[in-house]
This record gives sequence, C-alpha cells and structure tokens, in this order.
Amino acid sequence: MMDHVRVTRKVRDTPTVFSLYFNWNRDVEPGQFVMVWVPGHSEVPMSLSQTGKEKCLTIKMYGDTTKAMDALEPGDFIYIRGPYGKPFSRVKGKTLLIGGGSGMASLRPMINEDSTGILAARGKEELLFENEFHDGKAICVTEDGSRGIKGIITAGIDSVDLSGFSMIYVCGPERMLYAVYKNIQGKTENVEFSLERSMKCGIGLCDSCSVDGFEICRDGPTFNMKQVSEMEEFGRTRLDRSGKRIYF
Repeated sequence: MMDHVRVTRKVRDTPTVFSLYFNWNRDVEPGQFVMVWVPGHSEVPMSLSQTGKEKCLTIKMYGDTTKAMDALEPGDFIYIRGPYGKPFSRVKGKTLLIGGGSGMASLRPMINEDSTGILAARGKEELLFENEFHDGKAICVTEDGSRGIKGIITAGIDSVDLSGFSMIYVCGPERMLYAVYKNIQGKTENVEFSLERSMKCGIGLCDSCSVDGFEICRDGPTFNMKQVSEMEEFGRTRLDRSGKRIYF
C-alpha cells in the first residue's frame, strides 16, 4: 500500500545532497528501504536517514526523480510504500560505520555513543553527518585532501584497529564496497554491507535487482561477509533499468 506524506522541512546537506523530513506512522528499521514516488516520475528505492517518529530521506541528485524531489518544499507531498528488505543486525558494543558519499544516509540511524565513523567523499563539502558523531569518533577521508586523511576510504580503514568493533556496517557506491570488502577480507567476519541495485518493484517480482541468485530487495539489502563472498557479480557488473549489463 502506498502512503502519502507531507514534507515538514527541507535541509541542504551538501551542494548535491538534501534531506526531506516528514512524519510517517510506520516502523522502519535501519538498513531497510522504501519505494518513493513523485507524480510524473519513476519510483525509486531509498533508505531512510532517520527512522524515529520524525523520518527523513537524504537524497543525492542523480536523475529526474531526485531532481523533482529537490524541487519540493515544506507542505508538498511525496508518496511512499514499504518498508522492505532486511535491516542491519543490532549488536552490543562498539561499532564502525563506513560510509562513502551519500551512503552515510542509511548509516545515520546507527550513530550513537559507541559508534565510530569513517566518512569518505571527494572533498570536504560532500562529507555527510560528521558532526553527529561524538568528539573524535569521525574519521574523514577525502580524495583531494581538503579534510582529514587524503586518499580513498581504505586509507581510513587502515588507521583503525578492526578487532575493537563488535560489528562493521558499510554503505556506499559498489566499487567502494568492493574495495572495503577486499581490504577487510581475512581480518574480521563481523561485517554487513548495504548493496544497491536498480529496483522496479521492491518486492521480489521483477528480478531486476538479482545478484548471483540473491534478490537485493528481499534477501538484502544488507548482506554479511559470507554472502558477499559468494557473489561473483559483486563489484564487477550490474544491470541498468533496461536490463543491460554494465561492467564497472
């Protein structure tokens, strides 16, 4: 069933990322996703960056639907169905959140006093939610060196002791996820990745999000280290909305 919700406020997070806040009377677990529709445009899958009483979608502009969402203002409506998918596993103890670019959106609900973040972006102006971590617990990595460590996200991973964390959560572009996977492989098994794929239905009917027999919408979008290791397509290929295979 699709619900319509009214935008209560809008925040510009970075030059290319914005957040729409709204009230929605449905329970959503961190890591799950919803299907979002703006009339006249395609329906798209998105994770919530806030899952409490007030909810939030943090959106990077990349196509017609997200551009239409950027034109929305408080008082306007968006249409949502869900939530769908498997959430992140909740654990006790210290956690490490590894997010690339707007991938920090789905990790934001996991930020607490026991979490450390590795935040990666091309430049400091695109870093998300650094200030929501407790003092000293946000490790920034920028490709241009404008903030924190200069390099790619694996440079941030190399700066911490992975054995000190009960669970590691990772979200971002798939090539970044693959680099993290290769870096962490053999060091710990306590890792969950949030994968993205083109989705049309979100409920396992269209098979457009299939990866080596896994349906991202129903079996994921969160997968553990063992599951990811069984995906030959992971980090190598994906299908676009027309079904054409694209090689990374």
